[in-house]
Amino acid sequence: MALDLPRLAAWLRCPVCAADLVPVDRLTLGCANGHRHDVNKRGFVSLLGPGSKHLGDTAEMLDARDAVLEGGAYSPIADAVAAATTGTRILDAGAGTGYYQRAALSADPSRSGLAMDLSPQAVARAVRASDRTDGLVADTWSPLPVRSAVADTVLDVFAPRNLPEFHRVLAPDGVLVVVVPRADHLGSLRAAGTMLDIPGDKADDVIRAAEPLYALLGRESVAYDLALTDALLRSLVGMGPSARHAASAAAASTEVDATRVSVDVLRLTRR
Repeated sequence: MALDLPRLAAWLRCPVCAADLVPVDRLTLGCANGHRHDVNKRGFVSLLGPGSKHLGDTAEMLDARDAVLEGGAYSPIADAVAAATTGTRILDAGAGTGYYQRAALSADPSRSGLAMDLSPQAVARAVRASDRTDGLVADTWSPLPVRSAVADTVLDVFAPRNLPEFHRVLAPDGVLVVVVPRADHLGSLRAAGTMLDIPGDKADDVIRAAEPLYALLGRESVAYDLALTDALLRSLVGMGPSARHAASAAAASTEVDATRVSVDVLRLTRR
């Protein structure tokens, strides 16, 4: 895709001083205080501060995620995310390959998006896959180098949540869409020991944590059975946190021929 530097800059603020970023050269963003940030010619910028302790997804994990998502295994989740999205400016926090953001963008041709992820490889894929998506490499756990009140919707799909920062970057009538797994999500794989366990009711935990800043607009359960091939099973294990545990990844086998996809889609608005 062709780099649209003004469009990218319109999302961003300086990670050093929080002043708005603007284009100052063909591949450079800068602020009024003299801080400069180089933009990758592939259409994204890294504003990752020093000392981040978190790891982005590896190329192997992203390949596995592409196999699962582009194959349609999670398309009902993408449909629910698109239906929950509002407005025209969509920030995807922990965007991965940008699959869910693309679903939201496709629902309205006037929409544009910012794909934010800790992994430069993930952001590069998200930007490459959509000419309406700009990219940002940043750590969700840190103050976001994103302007205040700039997003109509923030998407957080199976990703870390920085609820105060999401609140800041949302427009006053903006919506936060959070997707979390239910206890029975991919249950047959967890029972077989190929994936990590899911703690309790994550949706209730998110709602309680969000209550001081957000009001709950809706909670939708998306659940269906998914037939498994050996390739799909291995990709499901390899696309997420379980991939970092060699014993779990190695245990994936064709003995499990189906599983249950089960998630909650939460829609919250700023108080």
